[in-house]
Amino acid sequence: MSGDTILEVRDIDVFYGSSQIIFGASFTIEKGQCMALLGRNGAGKSTTFKAIAGLAPPRSGEVILGNRPVQNLKPHNIARMGIGYVPEDRQVFPEHSVVDNLIVGAKSGVNGDTYWTLERIFEVFPLLADLRDRAAGKLSGGEQQLLSIARTLMGNPEVLLLDEPSEGLAPIIVAQIGDLIRQLQSMGATILLAEQNLYFCLSVATHATVIDNGHVVYCDSIDALRDNEDIKKRYLAV
Repeated sequence: MSGDTILEVRDIDVFYGSSQIIFGASFTIEKGQCMALLGRNGAGKSTTFKAIAGLAPPRSGEVILGNRPVQNLKPHNIARMGIGYVPEDRQVFPEHSVVDNLIVGAKSGVNGDTYWTLERIFEVFPLLADLRDRAAGKLSGGEQQLLSIARTLMGNPEVLLLDEPSEGLAPIIVAQIGDLIRQLQSMGATILLAEQNLYFCLSVATHATVIDNGHVVYCDSIDALRDNEDIKKRYLAV
């Protein structure tokens, strides 16, 4: 790993039972990057995220966070080492308030960092400040997505995994999520973003990895992908 590389996925194979889903996938993310993991529905994006987070451990290959392999660790230990995972189905605690959901996610970072506090969350997410006492189950889909991201940030992660953050949301909310991702980048966050929405990724990501049928088929800057009509047509066209 280079000095700036914070997450490296090396030749991972991932199975669900006897069915192989990911085939020798490899890519690296450097500190401060926003890497878009792009692919059609069913390409293997969410499974790759689960492999990194320890929810679907690779059968072979390595996941290296910082300089330490983590592929054999339990999910809670991987989280403590700095992986913050926002699943596509959000998984808020519906009966608990926004504040309670945020407190549940609170922990210091791997180096004892406490950059993300309730006060900072409410500065960056003013909508959640206004909804702090509302039950999470009574929030809109977009508000729940914001809460899920904010709750994960409360764990002060080294790398933030966002799984399909724009899925099923109204365009105005998608635009707000895009603004948030750009703001987090400006604050130094490192983000891995799984998406089908190419146009959304072109507006927020710095780099792109394309996955197709469980195989990584392309890795480059987002500007290079923008100009690569062949890759976009072959793997990303709906």
